[in-house]
Amino acid sequence: MERPTGTRTATPSRSVALPIDALGASHPEIVRWRPATVADVDDLWRFTRIVGKADHPHHLTTREGIVRDFGLSYFDPEQDSLIGVARDGTLAATGMVMAPPRRETLARSILVGGVHPDYRGRGIGQELLTWQLGRAEQQLAIAAPAVPRWILAYTDEAAYRSVRLFRRLGMECARYFQSLERRLDQPIPEIDLPGDVRVIRYTPQLSRAAHAARNSSFRDHWASQPMSDEAWDSFVTSRIFRPDLSSLALAAGRDGSQQVVGFALATVNQDDWVNQGYTGSHVDLVGVIDGWRGKRIARALLSAHLRAARTEGLARATLIVDSESPTGALNLYLGMGFTPTTRRLAFTVEL
Repeated sequence: MERPTGTRTATPSRSVALPIDALGASHPEIVRWRPATVADVDDLWRFTRIVGKADHPHHLTTREGIVRDFGLSYFDPEQDSLIGVARDGTLAATGMVMAPPRRETLARSILVGGVHPDYRGRGIGQELLTWQLGRAEQQLAIAAPAVPRWILAYTDEAAYRSVRLFRRLGMECARYFQSLERRLDQPIPEIDLPGDVRVIRYTPQLSRAAHAARNSSFRDHWASQPMSDEAWDSFVTSRIFRPDLSSLALAAGRDGSQQVVGFALATVNQDDWVNQGYTGSHVDLVGVIDGWRGKRIARALLSAHLRAARTEGLARATLIVDSESPTGALNLYLGMGFTPTTRRLAFTVEL
């Protein structure tokens, strides 16, 4: 697995959870820093839409996604979130720090948040990010795993303030993720598969098998770890998940049973359509397990999605790919008619 070049020394005094004030969040324009609560969901949703329209208008956070985060067992809002309220009552800044479980080869703390566009350029973002980095160090010190420990944050390349701030506080840009889109009115290729592989529509009865295939196929992906059961379940039962636009590749196992060897799972978020300027689907997860790659399975799964999305009457399909994926995924998508649009940057700190 590739490692980031940036380093940061974990603060020993942060080896146990500290109150928010002890991490030093302070700014003259913020009258109160406090943890987020479930009662803040609607305010947080409105805030993330305002921030999203400024930084990444083509993929906005859903209210359901915020509710889901509050329900995760590994997210403690009292310790893992921070809200900054301005003097006029405006929610000026929010931050969350998520430390997913299942740390087989890497322990991660993932930073999420932002500053209201009307309050940028005043140092509020630096206070927020400083708190997030401190809380991430706490989380990773508490876990004390015998594996590498990374702090991760993602931002669109166009969000130049975030890019500058991450670098200023010692984070390194370690990876580029390319956004791609494809028009559905263009010809969709027919893909021939080996006789022992067939593509079917996703079904909940195969959810566990698809989950296992996801974890197996993503083992060699940068910064990836096995997806927890609760995170998987929240994805495949979400309002925007579209089983009718998602496909699985089945093959006979050694015992004669049908094995999920590949998948293409998609969502449709209509909230994105106005800012995108078109109706569309998003392919969130594509993978083929080791031993079954090189058989055009991923192409067949993508072809099935594109056809289903076109039948649905959608105009385009989108996805995001690691530009340096060892599986050669970028070239695969380009060969399927996808074209590059924006880029998303991954910033890291190695503890």
